[in-house]
Amino acid sequence: MPNPEGTPIWYELMTADPDASKAFYDEVIDWTVEAQPSGEMDYRMIGTADGGMVGGVFRLTDEMIAGGAKPTWLFYIGVRDVDASVEKIKAEGGKVMMPPWDIPGVGRIAMVTDPQGIPFYVMRGASDDSSTAFDRMGMGKCNWNELSTPDQAGANAFYAAVFGWTYPDKMPMGDMGDYIFVQAGDQTIGATMNRPADSPPAAWRFYFRAPDIEAAAAKVTKSGGTVHAGPMEVPGGDRIIVASDPHGVMFGVVGPGQ
Repeated sequence: MPNPEGTPIWYELMTADPDASKAFYDEVIDWTVEAQPSGEMDYRMIGTADGGMVGGVFRLTDEMIAGGAKPTWLFYIGVRDVDASVEKIKAEGGKVMMPPWDIPGVGRIAMVTDPQGIPFYVMRGASDDSSTAFDRMGMGKCNWNELSTPDQAGANAFYAAVFGWTYPDKMPMGDMGDYIFVQAGDQTIGATMNRPADSPPAAWRFYFRAPDIEAAAAKVTKSGGTVHAGPMEVPGGDRIIVASDPHGVMFGVVGPGQ
């Protein structure tokens, strides 16, 4: 796993209905989600048009849902040593939801939260190949990772201490405070922001690239989702929407500007 420490390396949709999720995201993002699971459990790979992968779709069981699990998007942050990263996470105020475990041929993984209770995974992949799940301009890939948090300063300090992230620039957003850009290694991977009082719950949100943002917005609505914001232009010339799928899971789509 040669990706720099702290780089997002995989994205995962947790859903109670993988078939419905496949139909929705294949239409909206132009993905190819596997129709059948790859292994014994219901975990389906998400293929992109270039033949690569951006992540997987994981079926939530009735037992998981009864225990409080909800449909959501999560990401995996790549690290050199999962166990050492988990110790840092605990020391910096985060919590461990699932302690480190190994998946043969895949890697070592732990599920954790930041001090504000926002979940994510840490992972040391078994492969020596670089992950391309995050690619700033890659079609079908995640282009942007956005953290909406009730404690931006605390969250930024946490991710800097655990993963070495830096925050080289920011964009003022009036009463909402600053939109602070996140750098992992030598690339900007996203930004953090204060969660507005009337917005969805605090979480990481992921923006995936589609070829036409207007078409993507229309497909969201046609396929039973909801467009909450956009299409709108963002700095750099791209256009985005913020949407939710038919199960209420928030996500973003980014496309070329006009």
